[in-house]
Amino acid sequence: MKKRKLIYLLLWCSIVCLQGINAQKKKNNKQEESLEIAVSPKLVVGIVVDQMRYDYLTRFWGHYSEGGFKRLIKEGFSCKNNHFNYAPTYTGPGHASIYTGTTPSMHGIIANNWYDKEQDKMVYCAEDSKYKAVGTVSEAEQMSPHRMKVTTIADQLRLHTQMKGKTIGISIKDRGAVLPAGHTANAAYWFRGKSEGNWVTSSFYMESLPQWVSDYNVSRKVDKYKKTWSTLKPISSYVESGDDVNEYEGVFNGEKVAAFPHEILNYWDANEQYDILKATPYGNSLIVDFSLLAIDNEALGKDEITDFLTVSFSSTDYVGHKYGVNSKEIQDTYLRLDKDLERLLKALDTKVGAGEYTVFLTADHGAIDVPAYLMDNKIPAGYVSFEEMIKELKAYVKFNFGTEDIIKNVSNNQVFLDYKLMQNLELNPKNIQETLAQELLNFDAIDKVYTAYQMWQNQYTDGIPYILQNGYNVKRSGDVLFVLKPGFINYHKTGSTHGSPMYYDTHVPLLFFGKGIKKGNTLERTEIPDIAPTIASLLGIAFPNGVTGEPIMDVLE
Repeated sequence: MKKRKLIYLLLWCSIVCLQGINAQKKKNNKQEESLEIAVSPKLVVGIVVDQMRYDYLTRFWGHYSEGGFKRLIKEGFSCKNNHFNYAPTYTGPGHASIYTGTTPSMHGIIANNWYDKEQDKMVYCAEDSKYKAVGTVSEAEQMSPHRMKVTTIADQLRLHTQMKGKTIGISIKDRGAVLPAGHTANAAYWFRGKSEGNWVTSSFYMESLPQWVSDYNVSRKVDKYKKTWSTLKPISSYVESGDDVNEYEGVFNGEKVAAFPHEILNYWDANEQYDILKATPYGNSLIVDFSLLAIDNEALGKDEITDFLTVSFSSTDYVGHKYGVNSKEIQDTYLRLDKDLERLLKALDTKVGAGEYTVFLTADHGAIDVPAYLMDNKIPAGYVSFEEMIKELKAYVKFNFGTEDIIKNVSNNQVFLDYKLMQNLELNPKNIQETLAQELLNFDAIDKVYTAYQMWQNQYTDGIPYILQNGYNVKRSGDVLFVLKPGFINYHKTGSTHGSPMYYDTHVPLLFFGKGIKKGNTLERTEIPDIAPTIASLLGIAFPNGVTGEPIMDVLE
């Protein structure tokens, strides 16, 4: 009897063990089946908001809808301490850095316009006379990304998919469309204002506009934005901004006071007609209109091969430059942008599928409060005239070295020297750099100065020199670099500007949302070059070939 019970017990134990083994096998098989080495959204949408400070999220939070900025933050991941890690902080370098995952020291877009040492002239970051404008007779629209020396994340996706995944760039500004879309883009479109009001491109991408773009231009649907700019909400509720009428804001040509409502049609011709829309929230609405048409007509996100759409909202920059960061106009522009973001996200839910696309949103730079406003509130700030400063610097050089021609150019807070002339005069370039650096420090508005030799010989890891070195391209940048005091700018006394290595220009939002993105936030420092490798890691594709950033792993599921 005892023997039989023992046999039963052993048999029962064997059955239990076998069941456990089978269960473990099923569990392991299930884990293997669920293991993903990459996420494949049908569409990646990169959004850049031109001149968006981080605090626009917090300052206007109570006015935002649930479907725009709040949806991106509540359902996605927010990097609260995100910064540009280089200077100068301009639109061209900003867009290039976001999409290449590196800084001007690598990608070569050191400014919007810069002095080309080989050609001995100023050049524009996206101009390219080898190609013709398409959709306009203007030669001003001859563009390509040829001055960007490395690949973008969109380029890498195109390479990864054997050019089957589409990439399209859209912006009011040409550089906001051309640089993000990269070298292999199917198309980049930007808005030609003036008397035309059309979407255009260049022959770098195509010889003629697609029919759907031509049809849109012919339809004149853009004309629905030829209307008065009034506030979205009662202006009395805009308590987060300064007075509507003040001395810190610019005006449209012909407009007497910078106050709501702005009667756009009254100043249409005086402000180059369709160009006036760029400095209103309607420019952003126009971008969403066109982006939705591109999604439909180019079948973006319609199959299992990931496509890439780059969208840059430019009007926020035009409004900020004209009215300043504390204006009612900037607040209204962001409240209206929030509604446009909601419209875009809802359309993506329908056209691509909720949970089938991935979005990131950031900015190409921030902006300073109007220094005149800061000064009136007893905050250290001020203005400097580069024209006067350069005049004095050249006079100093002529007095000490017999000719002012040693200085070839001064632009983007950099001094460029004539090496051939210095050689002929038997002058030591290093000594000249140090001499000019010392002289520049005598100017009251200048806070810091560095030489090219310092940039070459040192490896900075933090602070202002670290930021300047990341913006310094050995072949393209100047010989002496200077930094203005915090709060000081070379600009007119109305409106805001940008370009410095200060936090008001470097601290910008970074939001991730959609497929493959965790919900959450971080206060850990992140930097703009981290965006591209983060998206590359999500997609499981090669990093852009000049990457210096690191993936933000907390963002990814």
